[in-house]
Amino acid sequence: MTRSRLLSLLLAVLTLAPLGLQAAATPTAGLDLPVLGRVTPIHAATAPDNSWWSIGGETLDRDFAVYENYKPYLGPLGVKSIRLQAGWAKCEKSPGVYSWDWLDTIINDAVAQGVRPWLEFNYGNPVYPGGGDTGLGGGLPSSPEAIAAWERWVRALVVRYGQHVHEWEVWNEPDLNNRGTATVQAYTDLYIKTAVIVRELQPHSRLYALALAHTPEYAEQFIDLMHARGRLDLIDAITHHGYPNNPDQTAIVDRLRARIAPLGRSIQIRQGETGAPSRHQEDFALRNITWTENTQAKWNLRRMLAHRAKDVPFNLFTLSDMHYRQGNNTSGTPDGQLRMNYKGLLGTNPDQTISHVKLAYYAAQSIFAIFGDTLVRVADYPFTSTALRNVALTGYQTSSGAQLAAYWFSDAPPAEANGVNLVTLRLPKARFTEPVLVDLRTSTVYALPRDAWTQNDQGAVFTALPVYDSPLLLAERSLIPLTPATR
Repeated sequence: MTRSRLLSLLLAVLTLAPLGLQAAATPTAGLDLPVLGRVTPIHAATAPDNSWWSIGGETLDRDFAVYENYKPYLGPLGVKSIRLQAGWAKCEKSPGVYSWDWLDTIINDAVAQGVRPWLEFNYGNPVYPGGGDTGLGGGLPSSPEAIAAWERWVRALVVRYGQHVHEWEVWNEPDLNNRGTATVQAYTDLYIKTAVIVRELQPHSRLYALALAHTPEYAEQFIDLMHARGRLDLIDAITHHGYPNNPDQTAIVDRLRARIAPLGRSIQIRQGETGAPSRHQEDFALRNITWTENTQAKWNLRRMLAHRAKDVPFNLFTLSDMHYRQGNNTSGTPDGQLRMNYKGLLGTNPDQTISHVKLAYYAAQSIFAIFGDTLVRVADYPFTSTALRNVALTGYQTSSGAQLAAYWFSDAPPAEANGVNLVTLRLPKARFTEPVLVDLRTSTVYALPRDAWTQNDQGAVFTALPVYDSPLLLAERSLIPLTPATR
């Protein structure tokens, strides 16, 4: 056994300790079924490859979160990938002098825990005239001197981390363009310069464009310009963000796919950053809305599975709450004033240490444990229900034919109340032998009484089936990693 593998296995055991027992979730009212147990989390070090999910590790380049504080919770989350911002200004504080220690520590630890980093070349560097700004919505490097320095940094970054990193994203949300320098033309120029260097050094790498905030027109103009220049070969995927009140809104996926389809190039659409806060905040996406840790978990679960229903890989924002003390914000808050972003799965103390594990962390654990690469979406999986509200439902199955259906009320943002309605659900193409019900919000697995469902050549019918505004699963029992309930 290699030293790195031994370290990973040790971490798989040791890093479980800080989590303790799962915090009690508010029970789902009216879900009165026998409890079989809980979804068993997996550790990244021992989990199989999973290409669908990623966790956000953003803003470490500006010290808005502290990796050392939250690293014990990374491996036990069970996700196989983490998005990191490489931070040009933090790497090169003096012209020509690179400081890698901070990023070395993060990447080496993530890899040791079984988590693949993907890196974003992000933000400018004011040590160079025309070097751009260091934060969100800031200016791109624009002077010849700054662009040359950017290219040197890109080359140095790929050389240093190419052994562990094979996915690279260029910039973050250029469509915000607060300084007026991140025009589509300027971003396209920077993207091509960056991508050419990466491909030269790492021919089989994957390149992600845009990290789009919310402006589809910006993305479409970029796609058209790349096509006109004959450089679509430099784009493996387009990443987009977006924080709608209703997490089921994914129309931008369809819009971008429609723009790409006629161009003769296979370009994936990926969700690169999205997640809900756990309490009210006055800044950042989804601000000035009443949030709780309960509605955060519901919103995240629905957002994740709404994208999985469209075969869109997904990055959940983010692992830890963030403490912003920098400008480049859109709310008018003065530079230097603390502004909290509560989208983390982990709560923090004023000194940025971890205060507690939120419900959304455990809910995400259950998603990562169940929805792996072996579970494939069924394109044609019809259903009817007696519900008076809109229901989203998607079917999945393995190569052996074991099935799972994820469903929830999708017509409104999640509410704080957790009461269920009981409906009759018909699944003409379902094939179950021992179905169980999983409440992802609480990670609880329930038995279904044999008289509550039927299976025949016309499919499956479930009666008095619970449904509410958070995802439930009807799943073959063999698909659910289960820790039995204690008696």
